[in-house]
Amino acid sequence: MDIWIHPHAEERMTERGATAREVKEVVEKGRQFPVKFGRVGFRHNFSFNNMWRKKKYKTKQVEAIGKKEQDVFVVITILVKYF
Repeated sequence: MDIWIHPHAEERMTERGATAREVKEVVEKGRQFPVKFGRVGFRHNFSFNNMWRKKKYKTKQVEAIGKKEQDVFVVITILVKYF
């Protein structure tokens, strides 16, 4: 399945510290869960062991929210949690 990242999601990636590679991996290998309005979410934890906004975290969790349209998964937004 092809993955297309909407410009809104690209902005959120920049703001929240996710990369395009991580987003694609989340959609391809992450755990799927239902979201409002018939959308689908994918979630995956990455080993981080790095600084984010002056604080060190071990794990970065990336969620990609979107919808499948024909053979393309359109990523609408990205959520990132650090812990």
